[in-house]
This record gives sequence, structure tokens and C-alpha cells, in this order.
Amino acid sequence: MVKIAILGYGTVGSGVAEVLVKNAAGIAQKAEQEIRIARILDIRDFPEDPLWPCFTKNFEDIVNDPEISIVVETMGGLKFAYPFVKACLENGKSVVTSNKELVAAKGDELLEIARENNLNFLFEASVGGGIPILRPLDQCLAANEVTEVAGILNGTTNFMLTKMIEEQMSFEEALKLAQDLGYAERDPSADIEGADACRKTCILASLAFGRHVFPEQVQTQGITAVSLDDVAAAAAADGVIKLIGRTRREGEKIYAFVAPTVIPKTSLIADVRDVFNGILVRGNAIGDVVFYGRGAGKLPTASAVVADVIDEVKHLENRKNLYWGKGDPDYVLPQSGFETAWLLRLSAKDKDACVAELTAAFGEVKVLSREGAAADEVLVITPVLPESVTDKKLGDLRTASVVSALRMADF
Repeated sequence: MVKIAILGYGTVGSGVAEVLVKNAAGIAQKAEQEIRIARILDIRDFPEDPLWPCFTKNFEDIVNDPEISIVVETMGGLKFAYPFVKACLENGKSVVTSNKELVAAKGDELLEIARENNLNFLFEASVGGGIPILRPLDQCLAANEVTEVAGILNGTTNFMLTKMIEEQMSFEEALKLAQDLGYAERDPSADIEGADACRKTCILASLAFGRHVFPEQVQTQGITAVSLDDVAAAAAADGVIKLIGRTRREGEKIYAFVAPTVIPKTSLIADVRDVFNGILVRGNAIGDVVFYGRGAGKLPTASAVVADVIDEVKHLENRKNLYWGKGDPDYVLPQSGFETAWLLRLSAKDKDACVAELTAAFGEVKVLSREGAAADEVLVITPVLPESVTDKKLGDLRTASVVSALRMADF
């Protein structure tokens, strides 16, 4: 029998307990021994819960208990989660977490502590919720040289963009609906401003390419500036707007960023709708592979956490080889060098003069039109160029001003 503890009894923590209790027999068979919840840490009282005798408000009851082999952290944030997880690893306990903020900020340090102590630190649920992505990326695609990982990593923003695309809801209306349905928090900034997708991009980049990527290294733009005019412009370009976290290998370094992006309607992830996530992995042997499913939710996330617990039970004596190296301030390349095409909406008094100037500057642009456009709108797709080159050319424009600019994806 293996005894475990759970730190935090919120949505995910209670879901983990529920799955462990409800599926105890099958889990024991897969883990090859019984898994028992010994302690649950939470400052709140749950006297009606069947597991109430296991509850404690004192972390020392867990970290100092030699019979507890594995600790599940579902508290979220860094303030308590980081020192608690670090202490558990330093005191001989393997850890499973769903905490994307913790892994994105401290993953390299915690993985190193785990390795030094012959323990495991696993975090499958930190990126795709119930979608298995980290284990396949680390194991199943190991024969590939991964060149790029890109995807829809936040269900809240994908739900909002779906409503804007399909029902012509404004950003504000879509956000209110997401909050009413419980998809968005009262303070939705982590979702709509891209911080959540940024943390997940850091984890994917770190695992795919072997060195830690910190959130502050990832240029991040949310969806707060996306309008219905942008949605219509993307449709005119045969695409849809998605908030994309993207990382690409470039020699010994990488690009990594989060931004609203126009995805071709032919893309494998263009039809990922509502609160679902879709993650594309590009390998030199297998080509493009997509992982799809619910990126959040109590039981889907708990399922991924419990799968990691089972994995750790089976590797109590021999640690898994999940690891990446230390980060470097120069590891992520400046965004200015990334090559991409842009979908531009411009305002011009003389539209013909604007197109002529754009053609002279870029060599060639694709001019589009759409219903409902303002009389002075010029809608174009630029050639693929480094972002700094495009920025310079647009900065030199004399016949028009840029209303909005969206990157065009090539996957």
C-alpha cells in the first residue's frame, strides 16, 4: 500500500480524491498496489466529507510523515505551493501537481531537486487539463526531432472567440457569457490577457526543447483588442482567430510567444471550438500531430493528476527520466526576428494610393475585401518577413494608419 497526501481541497483536489476513491479497485490494479489518501491539507473545514478524518491544517503533519510517499499539490499559485512542494521533494516525497504557474516559474529547480533525491516530479495536468500531452511529447514522440509546438491552450478565450465567430457576439458579451457559465473567473485577466496560455507555452517549450523557459521571456498578447471587425477580416482571409501559444526551434535557440493568430480554415486546429483545447506538435519524422480535448474541468484534470500518481507509484524505486535543463536569459530569441505574414486592417483616405505604397514597400501584398467594412478600410495580407522588417515598413507608411494587425499561421 502507498500512502499519499493532497495539498488543497478545491475543485481539482476534491476531484483527485473523488477519482481515487471511486476508481480505487481499477487504480490499484494499474498501480499494482493500493493507493490510500492519508492526509488532506486545507485551511477550511469539511466535516461532512467522508475523508474528514484525513484533514489537517498543518503542513508539518504531511512533510514529516515518513509513511507518505507521494504528495499531490492542487493549491495553485506560488506563495504556499512552491515552498511546500520544495520541502516535500527535499524530504523524500515524490510530487504530482496541476499547478501551471508553479511549473512555469520553478520547474527547472524542482526537477533538479527531484533528480538529486531520486524522486519524481510530474505535472501532466498543468498544460492540457485532461488532455495527455506532456507524456506523449516526452515518450511517444521521442524518436522525432520536434521543431514546433503550437496550440489553443486556454478554454475560456477559445469559448469567447467561438461565440464572436459563430454568433457575432461582441468581446464584452462573450466575456459576460463565459463568466455566467463559470468558464471565466470574476477577474478574467489571466485568461483574456494571455497569462494562462503563456505559462502553458513555457512548459511545452521547456519539455519539447530541453531548457527552462520563463514566463517573462515569452512575449504575450491576449484577446482584449480583438473585435468583430477582426473576426470578419479573418473570415475574408479564409481563416479564424484563435489565441495561440507557439514555440519553434531555431538552431540552438527558440522562439516562444502567445498572440491572437489567424488560423487557416484548413488547419488541423481551426475547428477546435468552445472550451476545448487543441495542441499541434510538429516533428521531422511524424509530421503534424494534434492532441484535442477539454483543457480544464474538475474530473478531466483530476484524471490526469491521478494518472501521474499511478506512474509515480510504479516508479517509487526508479525515477522517470522527465527532466529539462536550466534556463538562460538569451535562450528565447527576440520576437523581431520571427518570420510571419500579417493580416492588416488599415485606414486610408486614398485606398489606391495606400495599396500602391504597400506594393512598393513589400513587393507584393494580397488585397482582400469584406462586407461591412468601413469606407476607408484597406485589408491586406503581407508577405512572410521578419517582424522587425514588417514593423519598419509599416512605420514608414504615409498614406494609411494601421487599425489592427494579426499574425497569419502556417499550420
